[in-house]
Amino acid sequence: MAANAIDQTRRMLSLVTYLRERPGARVGDVARAFGITEDELISDLDVLPLCGTSFRGGDLLDIDTDGDRIWWHNADDVAAPLRLAADEATALLVAARAVATLPGLRESDREALLRATAKLEAAAGEAAGASDRLSVTFESEGGVFAEVDRAISERRRLWVRYYSPARDELTEREVDPIRLFALGHTYMEAWCYRSEARRTFRLDRVAEIRILDEAAAPPELELRDLSEGLVQPSADDPEVVVDVGPGGRWVAEYYPHDSAEELADGGLRITLRTPDPASLRRLALRLGRDGRIVSPRDLAESAQRAAREALVAYDGQEQGA
Repeated sequence: MAANAIDQTRRMLSLVTYLRERPGARVGDVARAFGITEDELISDLDVLPLCGTSFRGGDLLDIDTDGDRIWWHNADDVAAPLRLAADEATALLVAARAVATLPGLRESDREALLRATAKLEAAAGEAAGASDRLSVTFESEGGVFAEVDRAISERRRLWVRYYSPARDELTEREVDPIRLFALGHTYMEAWCYRSEARRTFRLDRVAEIRILDEAAAPPELELRDLSEGLVQPSADDPEVVVDVGPGGRWVAEYYPHDSAEELADGGLRITLRTPDPASLRRLALRLGRDGRIVSPRDLAESAQRAAREALVAYDGQEQGA
């Protein structure tokens, strides 16, 4: 089972120390030492150069690999004790206190966070006073994240009430969580017993979540390669053609597509593939006058009906107001 987000963070922190003590370490040796695949290690190494000792940019870890060995070029430069400015200390303290209140956070992690917060308060001195006047409240996605992370760690099943925008309905499901990942939004990949298949759930669409007593036992599945994005249409998926005006050109930026032909009015004719063409009805409604589905014909007619029904419902609300 894939490591959860907190475990991955722990591993990457340990990786920094490990690499500092072993300049030129071989990729295979490091992967074996951490019990991960070489691909997972390379993925970690892609993230580490985005980390460093300053919140303002600069002082980043200059770590790279030639595929065989790993080199850290500025290990000595970032080894000096970290000095925080007042605003940095305040931001850290506010964030730490907020995270410590998350439901579902493992008690050992909460205690470690509180100990670190106390040390930071002592070191920050007067700067810590400003943080007492600030607070952050996480929205529901934070609580959902913590529950999923805990379920992955404890290998337990989840019950969720989930909103499906394609069907515009709430469904109740039992799932065995596999991993958390972020691609614009935060997602949970899980084995869904309602669908009897692997499914991906966006955390901000989880209306309710509960950890169950049953042990999670998802089938052995090869993790999907998400390097090309979450939506990766197949050549066998149905083809859909959408015309958009100048105000709808953003569709070509957000939806993987086969082609985008320029139209005389400054718009585009976009050809794309999707395993669920009906899910594009919502896109058509969102576009309004800036776009329409051209084919397949039954989908185009379905989108037109949905638009008319929405207008009738809107007019009824206006008259009743």
